[in-house]
Amino acid sequence: MNIAILSRGETLYSTKSLLNAGEARNHTMEVLDPSYCNLAVENGKATLYFQNEKVEDIDAIIPRIGASNTYFGTNVVRHFEAMGVFSIVSSEGILKSRDKWTCFQILAKNHIPLPRTVYASFFEFEEQLKTFNGHPIIIKLLEGTHGEGVILSESPQNALATIETLNAAGVKFILQEYIEEAKGTDIRAIVVDGVVVAAMKRKCKIGDFRSNLHRGGSSEIISLSTAEEKTAIKAAKALGLGVCGVDILQSKNGPLVLEINSTPGLEGIENTSGKNVSKSVIGYIERNKK
Repeated sequence: MNIAILSRGETLYSTKSLLNAGEARNHTMEVLDPSYCNLAVENGKATLYFQNEKVEDIDAIIPRIGASNTYFGTNVVRHFEAMGVFSIVSSEGILKSRDKWTCFQILAKNHIPLPRTVYASFFEFEEQLKTFNGHPIIIKLLEGTHGEGVILSESPQNALATIETLNAAGVKFILQEYIEEAKGTDIRAIVVDGVVVAAMKRKCKIGDFRSNLHRGGSSEIISLSTAEEKTAIKAAKALGLGVCGVDILQSKNGPLVLEINSTPGLEGIENTSGKNVSKSVIGYIERNKK
């Protein structure tokens, strides 16, 4: 098959890992930078050009769409879908997962456990803060990755000052309970085609509360409990994502979904777990193209 990876960085670990996995299975692999894709509708059909050359021979795509390129990147994915090309994640799935509130609404509809979360309303800030009973609060921007745009406020007073600043800047955000018993750790589970293929436990660095490896966190291999595995699989299904990373907090009330990443980085999870996630992704494509 001819498989294209939509990525802006051919030298990035995740892109190289997927290239190697596809080539090992004798597929023709190429990298297309979405920024150089030109989209058109000609004679009633979706057509796509890459660096002015018409793209007609792609069987499947692997989107690696960064958060800064969500709008145009998902348009490129949607265009390939209109051309009948299989994508490991749908354009709609990417959009739904990128907006945290939309994601939580979908997860709640499917009865998936989450930390208590409130959509911040300009007219109700102080009243909304009272509902957290003076406990620490996590403030999250609606769009953000790698722990960016996530703030821990230890007191309602600090939270209110932060909220008023964000509101003045026109930034949309949510308020979320801080799960203290998690102690700055979470679980990243990679789901491929309805199966957890790899998992790791991440721990924040000293002085931080965010466990993201990009922010200096550490990781170790972990065996998921039955409840954690079922939660990850159910969350991926709810968002309609064939491939994704599901972040889970271990709370006193059981596993809670913290976030879903439609373009999870592969370096940390592959090195920590020893699992070849890229090989699983290629297998997913092979099964669906058959």
